[in-house]
Amino acid sequence: MAARNGRTVRDLRRGNRTAVLRQLYFDGPMSRFELGPVTGLSSGSISNVVAELVGDGLVEEAGSVDSDGGRPRTLLRVAPASGHMIGVDVGETRVRVELFDLTLTELARTERPLEHQGYDVDVIVGHIRDGITEVLAAAEIAPERLLGVGIGVPGIVERTPAEGAVVYGQTIGWPGVPLESLLRTACGLPDSVPYFTDNGAKTLGQAEMWFGAGRGADNAVVVLFGSGVGASLVTDDVEQGRAVEWGHLTVRVRGRRCRCGALGCLEAYAGAEALLERWEEAGGRPPKRVDEETALTAMLAAAYPADGGAADPKALAVLEETAEYLGAGLSDLINLFQPERILIGGWAGLQLGSRFLPSVREHAASYALRHPAERVTIELGALGPDAVTVGAAILPLADFFARGGGRADPEPGDPQLPAWRAALEERAPH
Repeated sequence: MAARNGRTVRDLRRGNRTAVLRQLYFDGPMSRFELGPVTGLSSGSISNVVAELVGDGLVEEAGSVDSDGGRPRTLLRVAPASGHMIGVDVGETRVRVELFDLTLTELARTERPLEHQGYDVDVIVGHIRDGITEVLAAAEIAPERLLGVGIGVPGIVERTPAEGAVVYGQTIGWPGVPLESLLRTACGLPDSVPYFTDNGAKTLGQAEMWFGAGRGADNAVVVLFGSGVGASLVTDDVEQGRAVEWGHLTVRVRGRRCRCGALGCLEAYAGAEALLERWEEAGGRPPKRVDEETALTAMLAAAYPADGGAADPKALAVLEETAEYLGAGLSDLINLFQPERILIGGWAGLQLGSRFLPSVREHAASYALRHPAERVTIELGALGPDAVTVGAAILPLADFFARGGGRADPEPGDPQLPAWRAALEERAPH
């Protein structure tokens, strides 16, 4: 049976369940009385939907509050143990796998360093497979309980009917890796467990907008600053976020060669990998046979000695120049998109941010148009180094919301199949 606007009764029921779940998730605990006005549903609809969700084990009681002259009102919340998600960050120095309950409380985690094998596809797939097995065992969660596995990767992600998510990562040597089909074969999870793959900068942005420093903003740019640099744009026109290859904007004609092969990219100057190379080229002495995070820590210690000793002028000069390159790169984002906020995350961004964020702000303002520059704030992200895994776990969580808490395993052609996309297009309540 179809409603007059073309939506079926099933669609309406699912939409009502989604509205209640999202409201309880982001603003709960709440009473049935409070849910009506904020969801726009009648008291009868609220009663029916809540009864269904409680019966499904998705919503539970969370105490009570006094009412004006009447009986205490029972508070409701989303049941944390009613579902679980895995978030995976295919990062630049390690693969991180985390298991979360429905409220994104971390239950288990593991990390696999990326060493000499780099981004060898079989190695990455093996790390993800082993990580999933380890976190499920650590938390004693059956694979069937998973709402899905979300994966943040470097590169451009496209979906095909035959192979699912295919990753084009030029800087890591992935010309079109069918990651989703490889994982489904390797991991051995039940067919009912979906995989959701997206760009790491976009998952970082999703996490910051839902739960971090971007919450409450109508538009923002979230920058992922690690070995390379990337960004995610969230605006009124692109509410679910869009990864932008910001690191490959040209900042210097006939400049340094970027790892993508082009000359003069921002990433060739502002990424941590290039930053350490530039320090060495200037005569500095980065520590050898250590990972990039350790080497960058050593560079910071050399430029800003904690004991008040003499700073390494070469390290300091490279860092100051990097701040200007980053500021100039941010000015492009300001001029192009006029965001309300710019948030800087990623392991390198968090390491460097407290030291040279004021300088980056000054350079961004000096290169950008005055009016949009006066309206933007530039801050560090609030979720720390786990933001990409949190954002990756949001992908199956958004699918869960879109289904109204359902766990249907759609067949090809089922209109529910792209539901996760619709969920990400709907901004989380602030």
